[in-house]
Amino acid sequence: MKKLIVANWKCNPATLRQAQELFRATIKAVPKSKNVKVVVCPPSVYLSGFRFSAKGGSAFGGQVSGLKLGAQDVFWEDTGAYTGAVGPRMLKSVGVTYVVMGHSERREQFGDTNESVRKKVAAALKGGLCVIVCVGEKTREADASEYALYVKKEVEEALRGISKAALKNVVVAYEPLWAIGSDEADTPESTLEMALYIRKIIAGMFGNVVAQSFPVLYGGSVNIGNARAFLRDGGVDGLLVGRASLDSKAFGKIVEEANGL
Repeated sequence: MKKLIVANWKCNPATLRQAQELFRATIKAVPKSKNVKVVVCPPSVYLSGFRFSAKGGSAFGGQVSGLKLGAQDVFWEDTGAYTGAVGPRMLKSVGVTYVVMGHSERREQFGDTNESVRKKVAAALKGGLCVIVCVGEKTREADASEYALYVKKEVEEALRGISKAALKNVVVAYEPLWAIGSDEADTPESTLEMALYIRKIIAGMFGNVVAQSFPVLYGGSVNIGNARAFLRDGGVDGLLVGRASLDSKAFGKIVEEANGL
């Protein structure tokens, strides 16, 4: 299975020109590899500013790249009277292949719930997109069984009603909320436990065979210094990179680490 490295730019940068410059720099910094799949998720307003070829690769700035284009969120209807919404078909039409949903910042700041995430997952899959579902506990101060139940509920409700066939286009990103943007990443040992636990939840829903190959990512203060450890010892199949993805050289090094494993 290829490693999946996802760049989540969040609400950055401030202008289209800066976004294009960052994308161009990222293309140059990311090493070509058959072992790693790279997805870049800029703010939705910039998505159409990156030209994509029919084969799904970028044809930006005179270069062709294997980078995939992703979105940071999606609505559960394609069209309609939903002011401010962006539907799955809209994303697909500008070259998007992946969409992140259920990120803790969406849940905390925009009111996303397990139910709305479930509706978004179903709509995105129906629209032909691959989905990256974010889950993670708010704190570890509670009893372990308590935060484990919290994650279990997020996974089960997000994937409720999804078929085994559709599940091949689903990835779960484990992002403990307390680690996001805090400079306090989880440990690979703890992440390994959570990755195994998430696959156990998947086994309960879809069977052991499906669970064995189900991809899990880690996110939360990923950087050059810890990326290799998470990929090597954390039981994960890739990384969801936030702040470090805004530095093209740093992000390129993270992809390079993934390629070397």
